Amino acid sequence: MTEPQRERLAAAQAGLLRALLADGTPPAGFDPERLRVEARSLLNKRRGVVAALRPDVAAELADRFRPLFDEYARAHPRRDGTRFREDAAAFAEWATARGELTPPRRRRWWRRGT
Repeated sequence: MTEPQRERLAAAQAGLLRALLADGTPPAGFDPERLRVEARSLLNKRRGVVAALRPDVAAELADRFRPLFDEYARAHPRRDGTRFREDAAAFAEWATARGELTPPRRRRWWRRGT
């Protein structure tokens, strides 16, 4: 494979990922409806994993969890090499910064003697 071919392939792959993960325009040659269905499936999976890892966040947000997470996920696609726990923590920080979650209580580094 030549360098120009690699660059075209990389650009096509990046476009496909944008369409699937960040509401990007479907690249030429792909069925927009199938990409929409797959993108929705990936978003549902990501949301479900975050809810499973941070049930406290999902419970506190209740009915607001789904729309808030979807907004977050579209603006913050997962990067290669990130873990789901990092993604869940980043969502919680994002929601807290927006005032949607109560800030976590600070832990004391010391304990009272008994």
